[in-house]
Amino acid sequence: MYLENLVFDARDPRTLGRFWEAALGTETLTDDAGGYETRLAVPDGPELDLCFQPVAQPAHGPRRLHLDLRGGAEQEAVVERLLALGATRADIGQGDVPWVVLADPEGNAFCVMEERAAYAGRGPLAALPLWSADPERDRDFWADLSGWAPTDEGSVASLQHPSGRGPLLELVPEVEPKRQSTKNHLHLDIRLEPGDDDPETVARAILDRGGQELPDNPDVAWRTFLDPSGNELCVLPSRG
Repeated sequence: MYLENLVFDARDPRTLGRFWEAALGTETLTDDAGGYETRLAVPDGPELDLCFQPVAQPAHGPRRLHLDLRGGAEQEAVVERLLALGATRADIGQGDVPWVVLADPEGNAFCVMEERAAYAGRGPLAALPLWSADPERDRDFWADLSGWAPTDEGSVASLQHPSGRGPLLELVPEVEPKRQSTKNHLHLDIRLEPGDDDPETVARAILDRGGQELPDNPDVAWRTFLDPSGNELCVLPSRG
């Protein structure tokens, strides 16, 4: 299995997708009524597809998964460029911090980070912070699913692609428990490799590691689960 997609719920997938494409310098994959997809390809590192799926009304509630963009020494210039693309400054109660909080055109908060050694060479997307009730437990859970490896980089429990490049997946102590009735605005997709174990075996492995499966939707090819902290993830069939 491998980590393939970062999925946004969007009222206007094309507008939101084009904003993030310009922000990250990604390449368009799909632009149709079913949604907008764009690919972040990190040289000598992972590929991560950003998928924007249409929903009538995105869920309300805390942003349990968000994007941290690399700013570093160019933080101020990066912020100004993003504002020109349609971002707005956001106050989510962050107080006096060295990073800058912005919101994309649909109000999804994200951060432009200050200089950090952990983010050097990772590309325009520095990290994907995901709220966790138990970061050490959830780091092991996501390592098993994604093939990414634990790393001492950063100040929280984190995973990185085996190449050592691309964004960190950071398991951040949650501010409040997940509201099980509220869907995350953003979620991650895992893709099975050709020759992977039977999907039922994969599902059982997720359940044995503290995840849960959500009711089956016969209209789609994937299955939806919750990680041990209640964050949604989808398991996609192999392409083989």
